Amino acid sequence: MKPTQFELFPVPSPCIGVCTTNSKGYCLGCYRSRNERFNWNDMTPVQKMRVIDLCKKRKEIVEQKRREKAQANPTED
Repeated sequence: MKPTQFELFPVPSPCIGVCTTNSKGYCLGCYRSRNERFNWNDMTPVQKMRVIDLCKKRKEIVEQKRREKAQANPTED
């Protein structure tokens, strides 16, 4: 069986050094949960890629909510 790309190359941490959490416990920098951050080094490459996919989805949701809020409350110049 051929190794997958995940097995050949390390999956880098999505951490960007912000390390501040929101009220739900998600990091405002990388969007990982507390559990995902604490267990990152024990995860398999496939698990890490799954977490990264979840983080991308979480970021999209946050950005969409920000856009909706900005549209609902436009600032006056």
